[in-house]
Amino acid sequence: MVIVSVLFGTSCKSQDLQTVPALDLQRYAGKWYEIARLPNSFEKNLDCVTATYTIRPDGRVTVENKGVKADGSVSSINGVAWVPDKDEPAKLKVRFFWPFAGKYWVVYIDNDYRYALVGEPKRKYFWILSRTPIVDSAVYEKLVSIATEKGFDTAKLITVNQKCPE
Repeated sequence: MVIVSVLFGTSCKSQDLQTVPALDLQRYAGKWYEIARLPNSFEKNLDCVTATYTIRPDGRVTVENKGVKADGSVSSINGVAWVPDKDEPAKLKVRFFWPFAGKYWVVYIDNDYRYALVGEPKRKYFWILSRTPIVDSAVYEKLVSIATEKGFDTAKLITVNQKCPE
């Protein structure tokens, strides 16, 4: 298998990323706290990052991302998300700047919609989300383990400080 991988470039990272088979957007809507993420330029040095999803009358989802900069000021951006293929409800597209849209794939969600793992098929972007700003260490380790199994480079995860003054 290693020879095949070298010759044909197959690896865990190039295998298809499996999403959750079903996603109830009504249950997914609401506020999520970013617990950890892979490094990215658009969230560099942000603490207390949250994402709030609101279902619109047209079925799309308004996305509001907020974070706190080192100087205490709030950085926020609004976008829209949608499900391009109803047969794959956990594979959303999200747009913050026209005409660019990124892939927002829910690759894990617990039965109670308390924790979610979100990424994209090339595994460059990844987030651990929770309904609460702090998660138990055993839960965190379980989520990291699932992410590792799905091919994300969890050694590079940045944990997000969620202890900011109101």
